[in-house]
Amino acid sequence: MLRFLTRRLTFMALTLLIVSMVIFAVTELLPGDVAVMIMGSEATDETLQTLRTQMGLDQPIFIQFFIYLADLFKGDLGTSWQTTRPVLEDLLLRFPATLELVTLSLIVAVIVGVGLGIASAVNPRGWVARVSEFYGLSAGAMPDFWLGLVLIFVFYTLLGWAPAPLGRIDLSVIPPIQVTGLYLIDTLLAGDMEAFRSSVTHLILPVLTLGLINAGPILKMTQSTMEKMLAADFSGYEELCGLPQNIVTRHALRTALPSIVTIISVLYGYLIGGAVLVEIVFSWGGAGQYAVQGVLNSDLFPVLGFVLFSAIFSLLVYLLVDIIYFLVDPRISH
Repeated sequence: MLRFLTRRLTFMALTLLIVSMVIFAVTELLPGDVAVMIMGSEATDETLQTLRTQMGLDQPIFIQFFIYLADLFKGDLGTSWQTTRPVLEDLLLRFPATLELVTLSLIVAVIVGVGLGIASAVNPRGWVARVSEFYGLSAGAMPDFWLGLVLIFVFYTLLGWAPAPLGRIDLSVIPPIQVTGLYLIDTLLAGDMEAFRSSVTHLILPVLTLGLINAGPILKMTQSTMEKMLAADFSGYEELCGLPQNIVTRHALRTALPSIVTIISVLYGYLIGGAVLVEIVFSWGGAGQYAVQGVLNSDLFPVLGFVLFSAIFSLLVYLLVDIIYFLVDPRISH
């Protein structure tokens, strides 16, 4: 296990270094002059040049990267000129909002995708299988932000059942003191049931948006893998022995779990970045929206910080899955 973890952690460190290099190079290609954005178009050339020198923008790109890398090893992700705060503080404040949204969305996606996938595999000619096939195709072709706008129009504008898509909690409700950054947990810790109910109602539409869209890949993987397992010799033998269908299905699902867990882990990492547009639609105030504002305003450090946070989170999820696989079958370490 120690040798296995050492290899994986080394791989994670190299991956983060490569990600940092690529993203730094890409962000340098973004249009716009940071000095002009900060000082305004009325600033003189001398003032702009002085600011560029102070920020190191007059240095070659590889020198800028090494300066950024040296600060990164010290835990300094830079300072956002929009918020005038360290990017690390901003991300620690905003990332829990994104994490809460994508975690609940993934739970919905797993419930819908795995449930429909199993039902479709057990009865491939039933009406559930036909509905699942149409749903899987629609979920893959439908943009998540468009579905979010449709849900807002129906449930907020027309029916008035949902709150206004303006953040994580009603404007008239005082947000809880940040302990975990997750409003569902922090409101319960504070014993504020009004804030808890408000945060739940604000979560429903964005969670449904991401959950219903991302249930499609899980559905397809579950259905195809379960069909193979149900058609395998061990399932046929269990049926010949007279075992009930639910036991045969349960054993097939257990065998299919590695493939299902893999697609779920990939989606979890993908959702961190994939939730950006949904955060903007619902004014969520998460890390994704923070990064988009950085792109629009040529504020590069928030973009770099968000990508690094997302990469670290994804790699930790993959590491956890690798550890689970290793414990199940140590042969994968070779």
